[in-house]
Amino acid sequence: MTVAAEEPSHHAQKPLTDNDIIRLAQYHHCQTSLSLPPYLLSPTSHDPLLAYLKSRSSLPSPSKPVSEYAIALLSLISLSPTTPSLSSLLASLLISYTQIFSEIPSDSDSLKTIQLFGTLLRYLHVKEIKSVVDSILSGVSRVISVDDAQLFDLLPVCFDLLRREAKASEIDYVNSAIDRVLTCEWEKGFLTKMVSLAKELTFLDKGRKSELLEKVFLGVKCIDLQDLPSLVYQLLVLASKGFCKREVIGGVVCFFGSKTESRVASVLRQIEGTVLLHVNFAVKQDPSLGQEVVALVKSDLRAFNHFTVAVLFSVARVRKFGENSLGVLRTALLSAYNDYRLSKDCKWLPDELKEESLLHAKLVEKSLLRAVSECKYGREHVFPSVIQFGFMLLESVEEGRSNESGGSSGVLGTEKLSIQILGTLFEVHDMTRNEIIEQCKFRILSLKCAKSKPILRLLGFLVQRYSLIMLEYVHHLKELLDYFTLMEGNISCFLVSAVIPLIKFSRDLQDYTILVIRKAMFRREDTVRVSATKVIIELILAEKQAKEDSSFTLQDSSSQASSSQHTEVSCTVRGNLFTELNGLLQRCLYQQAKVKEVVYDGLVKLVLIDPSSGAHVLDFLMPHFLRFFRQDTDFQLGITSCIKVEGGKFIIEEPLDRLLFCISWILLLQPHNNSDRPSDATWPCFGFALTQENEQAGRNVSHEVYSSTLLKVRNFLLGKKLGDIVGLSQDTVSASLEEDKRKSYCLIILGIVQVLQNYIITDLEKQPEGKKGEIEKDIVDLVDLYESLEKEAGKSKQSNIGKRVRFSSRSKSDDTDVGFASINEEREQVPFLSTSSIYQLFLIAFKLHSSKSACNLSGSQDHSQSSSAKTEKSISGVLSFTLHVCVGHIRSSLCMKEENPLKPLVYGDMIVLGPPLMRVVYLLKPGPLVVTGQMNKGRKDAEGRKQCLHLALLSLKELLSIYSNGSGLTGLLEDLLAVPASDDAILEECSEASKIEDPLVKNIEIFMEKVMKPMITDLIAQNSNDIEILCDIVLMLGSTLPDKFKQRHGSWAHEIFRSCETSNTTVAKSVLKLAISFTTSPGDLSIAVEVAKELQNVIGLDKSDTSQVSESYMIVNQSTSASITSCILQLVDSAIGDMDWGTKKLKNLYVASQKNIHLNHDDESTLGLALEEALYAMAESTVRILSSFVLMNLKDSQAAQFLRLAVKFYKQLAQIVKQRIAPKGCKQTLPSLKFQKLVELTCKSLTVPLYPFLAEMQKEQQESVSSNSKGIINKIKQENKCIPDLVFQIEDYERYLIQLSKVTKLNLLRHAKRSTARDFKIIEDAEAPAGGEDGGNQEETETQNNNVGGNEDGLGEESEDDPEQASRDLDSDKAIAAEENDEDQEEEKEGEEDDEAEEEGSGLSRPKKIAKKSLVVEDSDEDSVTF
Repeated sequence: MTVAAEEPSHHAQKPLTDNDIIRLAQYHHCQTSLSLPPYLLSPTSHDPLLAYLKSRSSLPSPSKPVSEYAIALLSLISLSPTTPSLSSLLASLLISYTQIFSEIPSDSDSLKTIQLFGTLLRYLHVKEIKSVVDSILSGVSRVISVDDAQLFDLLPVCFDLLRREAKASEIDYVNSAIDRVLTCEWEKGFLTKMVSLAKELTFLDKGRKSELLEKVFLGVKCIDLQDLPSLVYQLLVLASKGFCKREVIGGVVCFFGSKTESRVASVLRQIEGTVLLHVNFAVKQDPSLGQEVVALVKSDLRAFNHFTVAVLFSVARVRKFGENSLGVLRTALLSAYNDYRLSKDCKWLPDELKEESLLHAKLVEKSLLRAVSECKYGREHVFPSVIQFGFMLLESVEEGRSNESGGSSGVLGTEKLSIQILGTLFEVHDMTRNEIIEQCKFRILSLKCAKSKPILRLLGFLVQRYSLIMLEYVHHLKELLDYFTLMEGNISCFLVSAVIPLIKFSRDLQDYTILVIRKAMFRREDTVRVSATKVIIELILAEKQAKEDSSFTLQDSSSQASSSQHTEVSCTVRGNLFTELNGLLQRCLYQQAKVKEVVYDGLVKLVLIDPSSGAHVLDFLMPHFLRFFRQDTDFQLGITSCIKVEGGKFIIEEPLDRLLFCISWILLLQPHNNSDRPSDATWPCFGFALTQENEQAGRNVSHEVYSSTLLKVRNFLLGKKLGDIVGLSQDTVSASLEEDKRKSYCLIILGIVQVLQNYIITDLEKQPEGKKGEIEKDIVDLVDLYESLEKEAGKSKQSNIGKRVRFSSRSKSDDTDVGFASINEEREQVPFLSTSSIYQLFLIAFKLHSSKSACNLSGSQDHSQSSSAKTEKSISGVLSFTLHVCVGHIRSSLCMKEENPLKPLVYGDMIVLGPPLMRVVYLLKPGPLVVTGQMNKGRKDAEGRKQCLHLALLSLKELLSIYSNGSGLTGLLEDLLAVPASDDAILEECSEASKIEDPLVKNIEIFMEKVMKPMITDLIAQNSNDIEILCDIVLMLGSTLPDKFKQRHGSWAHEIFRSCETSNTTVAKSVLKLAISFTTSPGDLSIAVEVAKELQNVIGLDKSDTSQVSESYMIVNQSTSASITSCILQLVDSAIGDMDWGTKKLKNLYVASQKNIHLNHDDESTLGLALEEALYAMAESTVRILSSFVLMNLKDSQAAQFLRLAVKFYKQLAQIVKQRIAPKGCKQTLPSLKFQKLVELTCKSLTVPLYPFLAEMQKEQQESVSSNSKGIINKIKQENKCIPDLVFQIEDYERYLIQLSKVTKLNLLRHAKRSTARDFKIIEDAEAPAGGEDGGNQEETETQNNNVGGNEDGLGEESEDDPEQASRDLDSDKAIAAEENDEDQEEEKEGEEDDEAEEEGSGLSRPKKIAKKSLVVEDSDEDSVTF
């Protein structure tokens, strides 16, 4: 100890070298009780000691020497850091070290030195700390890598020490230092260091935090790819500390979402996968981060990219956020689809907004598909989320609208997108396949019919696309088939249809399906047996189709199968399934009529697919056929055995017409003695073999039997009545049952007549010319028989349009399933007459008309008169029959899918029906045509011609509707234009239309100008109701035209509406609808405004000032006013619906702008302004329309409709005003002049006169109550519910106006109706003095309005004087701070309470209201004036 003590004292006498310092530090480390040498305590030693540090930094390898010396010196200083000289030495040493830091390597030694410096910073004075900070910040520009920024680890400690002083100067210095950091240029190393240090800078305000993150995400593009995961992890840690969570999450998502495909795409995907795992882990540790991820997409659906989707999928794996995050994804997708669907047909929306909606929908789809496709790059943890999301989308598909968003625009739609998502996973990942199949199975069995159809379409897609893969999951499909009899008939057929493509690869599955069907045929339920029959037919057709289709050869199909699958695939070659299931089909012929109809239609399909099977099908039907058409006795039509009594009424047991339909088509498809017919040696003849000669002879016999029977049936029916056909019945039944039996007989015979007509007409071309005339006569006779049977059955032609073909009445929207066989839907009723037969019927009618004309010109007078009536009757009958059948035929085509083999046979190309229909229209159209002078002028004939014209136009409309969305419309229009209006008419060229390059637009324009417009003009002159059909055709064709052509047609329709004089309500409504629909925005609403003003002159409140007919619009008169009013109110309803969507769209743009989370500020600002201007313009026009209706004497139903529209409109106005109020923390902008004009117009023109309108309504109600009419009282009760709701919505709208006036210092209520109290009942005192109370109220109102506009505090003063207004303003302030959803719920609740109060007040408490009448402020005459 003595030696050790003397040695330091010896050294104290002279300066210490750097090595002495190091040794001395080592001694002190071992002997902690030693005192420091005096040399260190002397201020004169500072310069030499700092010189040692600089000299060591100039060595070749300075890192170790510098760190060793600095650490030694710091350890000595730490023994007495509070000593002034050592504190000064510490500051100087630290400053010197920062100056030489760039000259030494940045490694673990330097980091250890800096960490030791950090422990001693608290001993420095404030001024010295500032110097250290300045020295550190001066080296920012030299920081390249993360190690170069080691010194910046000292900054958080320095800032903390300075802020502890709690002096304004020190805090300002810290803020200025932070600003210096934020304003300088950041290299990638410094950026990484700042991210790691940011979590220690807890004192930063929101603005500096946002600026720091902005610098980070601007510079992150320069970061090396391998450094991105660690940087993101640091950012997530930073966010978990509460450091601008939303901005951090948004920045990360936007950065990775903006990365496009590049040459390092595979590396980037791996990095994104790592980042997703970081996000998932961070959300598990801090659930609030998950809430921010979800809130980001909720608040701005435009912050949507593939990485956003991937993050939401990853977050969904956290149990707390599973449903929420996937729900946000679904909402974003459905919102994009909805915006696109609404915007594409929205006239008032600017084109750039329509284009933006389309691009956004495509972006969302593309982001989802990319996120799913990239799941195979190490993102297995999101597979369950993707599967759940795919099925969630499928369950959200609405039947009839699954493909509504698709089309030529390139948007897939919900169903196709979800199937593509799940199909991608199924193809790539083995681990997802079993889960997808299990989910399909579970949902098919548990969901309702409408919801399970998309799941079945997914299963069908997987079977068709990945057949060999699906062979591994046959056991799952068998389990589904076990529930066949328990499913709804439609769903069970869907299931088998989806599985059938797999059967050709798996005999086991086919055998199991047949076993299930055999069991189902013995069930009691009719629907199960019908479904089983459909499946039997479908199995047979699938086998035949597989044999006929060369693309499904076994070698090609099994070349990709594994070795374990070759055995299964090779087993698909087997015998004829039609023969194997012959017994089951025979059983079907003894089931109910629906089952038999399925079999008959299915056999025709079988012959279409495999013509060689025709003779065998005829042999199969022969025993059943002979039950009704016996050959051994005189011919009798066995129709009496086709019906039976069940449940107290007659039902059809045997659809004999369908049986003949089946046989007739097979005979037409299998010509007699066709030597070219292929022979199928594999067909056994049901248990015994035939030689080729015997087989051919048997086929000829069958053909002869069927053909001769059809001829006998035709001869038997001609010239007979129902009693002759059926015969006398010996049974005695009640009159009602007898009527029912007669109708059942008629239905069967009517079908048989159509079958015979189709058979005869189809076979007509093969007959020699000499026989054609006789056959045509038989056709006309069959038409007459048909007409007589209809009269016998007591059915009018108008009500029997559908019954003639007995087709399903489903609409086109029901037929949305594609990619499956025909059994997917309920049985598709096939019409008896084919398209070609209907065309021939038209030709026969035209031939009769021509022969009649020729006879009238050349024959004698007596002969002409005797034959003219008969010929004209034939023409009328054939034409009427053909048109009735044609309407049903065209409509029924919508119910049959393209995959049905019967569709090309029965329907073919229906374009051929266009020219005959057009010719019929020209023949029957009112006007100076040749046929008009030749037809009977009697009322009956005139009504017949009118009905035929109606059916012809209706058929033409349906035909154009079918081809309106396809490529055939151009050809159809060309064919229609080629038909001359009369025999000598020549279609003139349209000079303007000939310059149009687009052939479709050109043909539409010519058709409109040369055909539709003249016809509309003629029918308007005749006051015909068929004008409605013509206007529908024009609207349908015009929907595809460019706006400039629409505007021209709209101007024409507007001029017609202005100049037309008619009392026909249909004409008035149709022409007005045409004018408004074709006029572009805002001209369409301007027309409605003008018409509403004219209506006001016709049905105004003051009956003495009303006129019978409008001067400007002659079509507006007392007769048409009701229909025109209804049309305009419907237009207003549609406009308010568009406003609702536009308001929500504008709200999303506002939220994105206010929270600064948008990606393209300039673009979104421009779009927001355009949408805002368009919305205000439409709202202004709506106000002008409604303001006219306020001054009308509306009928009860229209008044109630007007009140409902007013409630909806004020609700939308309240939302528009509410959006103009900036949330807390956001800058309040002044409302535009357009907005101020809208508010002023609403107050002056609508709100002020609305209260007298309500008072007048209630006055009329009170007068009506005295009649004690129950219907009137019920109407009053309904209107009394609308009135308080309307008053509430008005006051809610004005409440937001008050709030906006306060924050903008603008008086927006200067034109509003103001009062100190309001009541739902507007009570007027008829005995009040003229100038007393009203004048006082007027003065009070003016005083309050002056207070509002007089000074900036006027609103506050008014609230003090008005307790109710004060409480309402207080509620308004609270409402701004509350969440929007909660506020809407509170408003609805308040409205319900007000409704209850009104109901109570209108009943027992009425005397109390009258007693408090003095509190109600009456409107003066001046207040009621409409501006």
